[in-house]
Amino acid sequence: MDLFNRLENLKTLLIDDDEIIRDSLVLAFRNKGCYLLAVETAEEGLEALRKERFDIIIADYILPGMDGIEFLKLATRSHPNTVNIIITAYADDIASEAFSIGVHDFMQKPFSLEKLVESLVLSIEKREEKIQ
Repeated sequence: MDLFNRLENLKTLLIDDDEIIRDSLVLAFRNKGCYLLAVETAEEGLEALRKERFDIIIADYILPGMDGIEFLKLATRSHPNTVNIIITAYADDIASEAFSIGVHDFMQKPFSLEKLVESLVLSIEKREEKIQ
């Protein structure tokens, strides 16, 4: 089974200041029939959350202005049931704080699309087990 099938009816928000990552993931998700909105800053991410509901949030740790941890602290207050993933080159430095605010997984940069999708699907399944 293609793991993207599990993401088909879910809405994903990506916050990353790296244009190549944003464009690549938007294209990959779109080609698989999945919805992904990509924005450059945490502030744009908060605006997107005010406008629509997302099932998954993928946030880079290092962002201009507010960092990914601060963004997810705010996002989980208003959207407590989202699956939250941090992508970063600095996972060891922020792991305990991130897990304490509800981050489900880390993706170490650079990462493959396959590994990201595997992480998303696993995190979704874990969240669903908790809800049931």
